[in-house]
Amino acid sequence: MTRWVKFVVAMLGLNGCGSLQPSGAPGRAAGHGAASPRLFDASAVYRSLGALVGGGTLPFVASVRYLAGPTPDSTLALFSVSLTNQTLTFQRRGDAEFVAEYHVEASFWRDSTNLQPVRQISSDEQVRVRNFQETLRNDESVIFQQFIAVPPGVYTVGALVRDRNGPAFARAERIDTVPRFDAPGLSKPVAVYTAEGRLGRGVPPRLVANPRATLPYGPDSMHFYVEHYGGEGADTEIAAIEARVVDAGKQELWRDSVPLAGSQDVAWATIVIVPSKLPVGAAELQTVAGRDTTRARFLVSFSNQWVITNFDEMMSLLRYFDRQDWVDSLRRSTPERRPDVWRDFWKATDPVPLTPENEALDDYFRRVQQANIRFPDEGGPGWLTERGEVFITLGEADEMIDLTNTMERSGMRVLRWTYTSQKLTLYFQDQTGFSHFRLTPSSRSDYQRVLMHVRQSRQ
Repeated sequence: MTRWVKFVVAMLGLNGCGSLQPSGAPGRAAGHGAASPRLFDASAVYRSLGALVGGGTLPFVASVRYLAGPTPDSTLALFSVSLTNQTLTFQRRGDAEFVAEYHVEASFWRDSTNLQPVRQISSDEQVRVRNFQETLRNDESVIFQQFIAVPPGVYTVGALVRDRNGPAFARAERIDTVPRFDAPGLSKPVAVYTAEGRLGRGVPPRLVANPRATLPYGPDSMHFYVEHYGGEGADTEIAAIEARVVDAGKQELWRDSVPLAGSQDVAWATIVIVPSKLPVGAAELQTVAGRDTTRARFLVSFSNQWVITNFDEMMSLLRYFDRQDWVDSLRRSTPERRPDVWRDFWKATDPVPLTPENEALDDYFRRVQQANIRFPDEGGPGWLTERGEVFITLGEADEMIDLTNTMERSGMRVLRWTYTSQKLTLYFQDQTGFSHFRLTPSSRSDYQRVLMHVRQSRQ
């Protein structure tokens, strides 16, 4: 096995320009390892982009991208994994930091029944953070990446990530083709955060991969690294590549001409896509040089934590959010203005601007997800029930009591929720016998009065 370059970074502030710092090295326990609930299962979305997606107790998104190696029989594979701090178990080391340790593997099998892979990556890594709050981050906070030389061919590619401080692990695999670069042409675009080209095929480029290939809507730009290979057999020297983005219906959304740098043997370019030109959802980048065209799919989402890729769905999900003035502004905005309004929405509703997350939105979507799980018995989404509405807007009640046993004569189920600090008692009645609980008229009036005061106090 040929090892090229390994690079592990803790990525701080990916929603802005952000800083990169290497994740560290070894303690005792403030571990949590439980995966945060997802608004919905984003696995299918990332798999449609060609990613390896691990679920269970240690969810991850991994990608494998290919560039030309030193010879046609040795292709340079870039394996990268995206993790969140919250899925790892951190241990306290002294007074200065918290440390998580994880193990990552990537294997290339010609035949999945053969226990010996053709190529394999195996590495133990650490993530160091300065305070407990950073251990709770649920945005993309850790990226592992490594280059490895692989012979061209069809492989089963497997990925494994394991928490070394706890029992959590996840694995994923898919069939993939390692291309042979033996003629002039283009590589497929590689989604990156930063990239610096190389002088020749004998060394890898310096870059930080974006394994999720996801662009948060509004505040940032999407970067892709692409290489063009000339040399013997090339018709003419290519000075620039044409790049364009199309939607699922192949309608062109964006176009640019990007100059190439480097040599005729290996020339490279970084394509920067401006998000204000793109709607929310999946899109495809097409790069053209001469007669060669390559493609890469990516995602524009409202957040790289809560993968919501439809504007109308987002508007529906925000129906209980405290800042309805901003929700209305977003709803009324034209498609051209939406990225700017979303950026303003994010800033205006973010209670801690120094962090990359919007904690208010994160807390809100967690409650939406929990309501979906807790109140599924009314025949529809739990978050759209009246119990879901109250739970999302006011949080967990101090007391939840089923009064059914004391009201058998009427045959009506009644639930009582008490919020002590708000001096609020709410009654939900099921008059149908099918667990369709509704607030009583007086409870609805009391709830709306308290909610108005709660929202005023949160602003």
